[in-house]
Amino acid sequence: MAGTKLNPLALGYAAAIFSAAIMLLLGIGGNIGVYAGAAEQMEKWHMFFSLSIGGIIAGIVEAAIHSFVIGFVFGWLYNRFVK
Repeated sequence: MAGTKLNPLALGYAAAIFSAAIMLLLGIGGNIGVYAGAAEQMEKWHMFFSLSIGGIIAGIVEAAIHSFVIGFVFGWLYNRFVK
């Protein structure tokens, strides 16, 4: 399969959906006492994430945007090097 290209847009969407789901689960888990340490670290690492409903939604949006950009750029660069 040498020379196979990636679809950067699809990779960006997949990364965004995956990270948004993880952030949602982390927010729910943090509120019920599971993964409290991980939720605390996410509050430190992400500008908008907190354990409130608004903070979880803002963290989801932030994580989705960052992951989409990173996934898209990775796919685009990968395709540039495959040529």
